[in-house]
Amino acid sequence: QVQLVESGGGLVQPGGSLRLSCAASGSIFSKNGMGWYRQAPGNQRELVAGISGGGSTNYTDSVKGRFIISRDDAKATVYLQMNSLKPEDTAVYYCSGWGTDSVFFGSWGHGTQVTVSS
Repeated sequence: QVQLVESGGGLVQPGGSLRLSCAASGSIFSKNGMGWYRQAPGNQRELVAGISGGGSTNYTDSVKGRFIISRDDAKATVYLQMNSLKPEDTAVYYCSGWGTDSVFFGSWGHGTQVTVSS
């Protein structure tokens, strides 16, 4: 079975940066789309950024120009570099498959809390 473990969250001031990591196991990582999602209290989980097996990326409008998703297939890890953080970025961040053809689609880790506050 697949397993996803997120890390790197924390408390950061507005304008600060964090780098999230998600280590995947249990299946072949390369060629599978991966995504970062987030869920704030009272809100539905939303896609933040996705990266295809070939490296193409997609971002939700609110993070374009601030967040960068990347992957290291040798380490079976996907990253989310978050810059110029805003209080509205506060949420639990999860990784999962991106695209229904990803073997990781629908699998979730425990998430990592990101809190942006002064």
